[in-house]
Amino acid sequence: MKHAETIPVEVAHIEQVTPLIKQFTLRPVGVGELPSFSGGSHIVVVMRAADRTFRNPYSLMGSPRESTSYQIAVRRHDGGRGGSLFMHREVALGTQLEIAHPVNLFPLVKLARKHILLARGVGITPMMAMVDDLDESSCPWELHYGYRGPGHDGFGARLRARFGDRIVLYDDSAGDVPEFARILANQPLGTHVYTCGPADMIKAVDQAARAAGWTGSHIHSEQFTAPPVGAPFDVNLARSRLTVHVPADRSLLEAIEAAGVDAPYLCRGGVCGQCETDVLERDGELIHNDHWLSDAEKAGGMKIMPCVSRACCTRLVLDR
Repeated sequence: MKHAETIPVEVAHIEQVTPLIKQFTLRPVGVGELPSFSGGSHIVVVMRAADRTFRNPYSLMGSPRESTSYQIAVRRHDGGRGGSLFMHREVALGTQLEIAHPVNLFPLVKLARKHILLARGVGITPMMAMVDDLDESSCPWELHYGYRGPGHDGFGARLRARFGDRIVLYDDSAGDVPEFARILANQPLGTHVYTCGPADMIKAVDQAARAAGWTGSHIHSEQFTAPPVGAPFDVNLARSRLTVHVPADRSLLEAIEAAGVDAPYLCRGGVCGQCETDVLERDGELIHNDHWLSDAEKAGGMKIMPCVSRACCTRLVLDR
């Protein structure tokens, strides 16, 4: 994906859903419709601040049959790089933004005989559109959603009001925890499970499913990682013949882009593998934060995902 491939949109509505999460409705600038999408899709939102440009991925959570607007939810991260704070503090009704075309890295399996959706926190957002897709089909499904406590159940309450008992809610503050082993046991052959939320939840679901005899092809998850802040470092780009400084609060990918070097991406969250880059030289440690490279590849130190990973090196040369 290149930066020119964006759609101008404006903010048509903002709703404070929980103390930490705002929902934004985006409409195209001018006359026209937005590209179609399916449940599980995401877009990258381009936010141009005074001194930098943020490009953050957000799941599309509105109805896939609605072509006049998109809906996304943004959780505020006070200690992050600033993209979510920009959305919460700077974006208002009428603000114009740019978005990339939808990409689906977390699709529903159309041939499944049943769907089980498991989410926690802001991980519910891709499933808002997924259940809309499922509601149009005859395939059985259920959704289990955990939230941190009173005041944080806005999305869950909305889903429960619409779909009733197919939505099971869990209040973390009351010690109400989903029993993954029980949920996944004795499910009909051909059932698929989808998980979005914290890393420990995704791992627990995967372990419970495999212990219950599920095959890996029926276990699906999505976990975009926000690029963490870290110590600044320099990187040499061999093909571009440039040395680029990576500040503490910018990702390696953002620094490469700011230097005018085009780098491919789809998710910007360490999931899709599109930005995978070969490491030609290094004299220190790579700090891997992605969900794409295997443990062996991470240990080998010959590849890096610049969207979320960093380095602790005095010399780092990339094939870029």
